Amino acid sequence: MNYKNITVAGSGVLGSQIAFQTAFHGFNVSVYDINDEALEKAKDRVINLKPRYQEDLGASQEDVDAAFDRMSFYSDLGKAVEDADLVIEAVPEVVKIKTEFYEKLGSAAPEKTIFATNSSTLLPSQFAKATGRPEKFLALHFANEIWTNNTAEVMGHPGTDKNVFEDLLKFAKAIGMVALPLYKEQPGYILNSLLVPFLEAGQMLLVKDVSDAHTIDKTWMIATGAPKGPFAILDIVGITTAYNISSAKAEATGSEEFAKLAAMLKTEFIDKGKLGRETGEGFYTYPNPAYEDPDFLK
Repeated sequence: MNYKNITVAGSGVLGSQIAFQTAFHGFNVSVYDINDEALEKAKDRVINLKPRYQEDLGASQEDVDAAFDRMSFYSDLGKAVEDADLVIEAVPEVVKIKTEFYEKLGSAAPEKTIFATNSSTLLPSQFAKATGRPEKFLALHFANEIWTNNTAEVMGHPGTDKNVFEDLLKFAKAIGMVALPLYKEQPGYILNSLLVPFLEAGQMLLVKDVSDAHTIDKTWMIATGAPKGPFAILDIVGITTAYNISSAKAEATGSEEFAKLAAMLKTEFIDKGKLGRETGEGFYTYPNPAYEDPDFLK
């Protein structure tokens, strides 16, 4: 594995985390997004990660400052990838957006560059042709808050070169992840094959008015000893992601329940700027959410 220069395309919640985690472990990182406004938000996200790394990992101020210094930010895709060994794509979970991005990336990136998608619900084989280099394309999927929830699922498609697959496992370990190989394409990988149905079950209880979000979380936490319930997890994942998934399911299946869920997430949360933990409010308010209060489970 000769990776030195990594480009992260898409600087949302997880894209920013991937970029900082990679820089923290000594790689040069270019962050790409569609405009300077998005990049300014990305810089703010990264700066806000510094104290989390100090608190959760015992990193020094020098460590986190050095990581930030290894990062550069571009709204020009050609410049962002001009010497990239690996591009990790973290653009929105919309097939059209990803397909168009890969078509542009395939033209802009050097021949040596490996492409990895961080998609959590879509398969590499859906985009392999659009990349123009299917043998150098696969999935590298992270969990949110990756510095502590350090899973990295590596999943190829039938045309992925086995050496590329092995190199990506090594890269995942090099940035402090536990590398988890998947030997066959699976929508949702391992993590989301387990997590998405769980989160949807919680949301359906809410949208059907069976109970409120906090009571649903409380039930799960008391009964299983889990540190968080579905709605606390949704706040970390981000309400926008939950909306995109439910909206896509409503469109694909014609489900009235998913349509109702998507509408509720949009009007009650997204339209009000309540996007989850990142904005300070979602199903809970932050920095001190109710589920962390010892009295919450009484």
